[in-house]
Amino acid sequence: MCMQAQILVIFGASGDLAQRKLLPALCSLYAGKSLAKDFLVLGVSRTAKTDDSWRAEIKSSLHDKPAIDEFVKNIFYQQIDTANPNEYSVLSEKIKVLLKGREMPANVVFYLAVPPHLSAQIPSWLAAQGLNNQEDGFKRLVLEKPFGHDLPSAKKLNMDLLEHWQEEQIYRIDHYLGKETVQNLLVFRFANEIFDAMWNHRFVDYVEITAAETLGVENRSGYFDSSGSTRDMLQNHLLQVLAMVAMDPPLSYDAESVRNETMKIFKSLRPFNQYDLENKVVFGQNIGAKVKGEQIKAYREENGVPKDSRTETFVALKAYIDHYRWNNVPFYLRTGKRLPTRVTEIVIHFKPTPHPAFVGNPSGVIGNNQLVIRIQPDEGILLKIGLKEPGSGFKVKTVNMDFHYKDLSHIRVPDSYERLLMDAMLGDATLYALGQAVEYCWEFVDPILHYKEAEAKIWGYSAGTWGPLLADELMARDGRQWRYPCKCLTSDGETCEL
Repeated sequence: MCMQAQILVIFGASGDLAQRKLLPALCSLYAGKSLAKDFLVLGVSRTAKTDDSWRAEIKSSLHDKPAIDEFVKNIFYQQIDTANPNEYSVLSEKIKVLLKGREMPANVVFYLAVPPHLSAQIPSWLAAQGLNNQEDGFKRLVLEKPFGHDLPSAKKLNMDLLEHWQEEQIYRIDHYLGKETVQNLLVFRFANEIFDAMWNHRFVDYVEITAAETLGVENRSGYFDSSGSTRDMLQNHLLQVLAMVAMDPPLSYDAESVRNETMKIFKSLRPFNQYDLENKVVFGQNIGAKVKGEQIKAYREENGVPKDSRTETFVALKAYIDHYRWNNVPFYLRTGKRLPTRVTEIVIHFKPTPHPAFVGNPSGVIGNNQLVIRIQPDEGILLKIGLKEPGSGFKVKTVNMDFHYKDLSHIRVPDSYERLLMDAMLGDATLYALGQAVEYCWEFVDPILHYKEAEAKIWGYSAGTWGPLLADELMARDGRQWRYPCKCLTSDGETCEL
């Protein structure tokens, strides 16, 4: 697929996301000759800057040194008050000037790296200037999460967007899906019959998905305290990864086929009843503790957090998918802040051999096969299998078969934003969420949020631990246990090097 000449308009150009992620990703794409010959970036913000001052400012955040000077020649800036609809005529004129000077088609991608309330308003203000009209070139919107605060607000956002834009023009980004290891999950599953044939309830005992962070809320306390881990991580990132794990093979690997299969999974998530809410969901909030000699603040001690906050910094749950492939297979999901290790991974636990004939560890137990797909860090794949220990008899020892992306040192693994920006500019929406899929996710999560806000207990857990003890009991009562991942893919244990 060949990229057409176009302008990428970045709203929130002075913000952290643009400086830290978007512009470095674009520079890397430019250095790799992945962008169109006629490709321009137009930064938009309320801060007063000139083209030259913005170019000088962003150079320090770019990494591909040989390409920087040429790359920034393609960058321009326009100051407007992005919250004032009357100023969008200025933006429209600026775009016309840039296009006219280069005899380019009017292909424009609008990237909204702005607060949620502006994400809902800017699309209509662009449309009022005719900047959604595709008669003279494509027009696309890229939206950052959150896509609503709950199901009603998500539905309203979708209705507002579709009033002026077509669904195929809207790209709802989830940077987790841009990660190479998440995309490789599809290839790993469907290109290797040995695994695809076992990817179902006949062979899989349970699945766990973990997204753990060692940091606290940092400078996001205002946003996070109104969201919590359920909205911030579970509703989008974890459910998107779950869908990639659980989906059926698509008819083809185009955007429509892949997104239709993931949407079937969202639609098939079993709703939580009152019993499920009381017994299959655990909320936690980190309390202060000393970690590696450093005193870590409790969540309620963070700057900007109310002293009586009930916002959860940890959530774990047990979910089911009412789908023939996953009949009665539990999916355990957990995410939290101030945990021992920064790690995101998927673990497929396979069922034991029906009639084991060999001896395992001193307690007689042979560990079940596990497949670990590490998204970050130490990206790779780990398969745990049983082999005979040297010596007499048939004593079985669990050993690792592992692959690490870093072993492919001659191949540069692109940043997730590089892939997602490239896809948006090419018009490939495979890794972007449909509006209906977003609503299905909120439909699943809303009862959990209502329960938390009305009556659920929020359990304390010490910083540097794996969350409340009840999260362990969530598995233990089923005779199962979480994997406790370490920074290194092949290591695990309740304590490990941070």
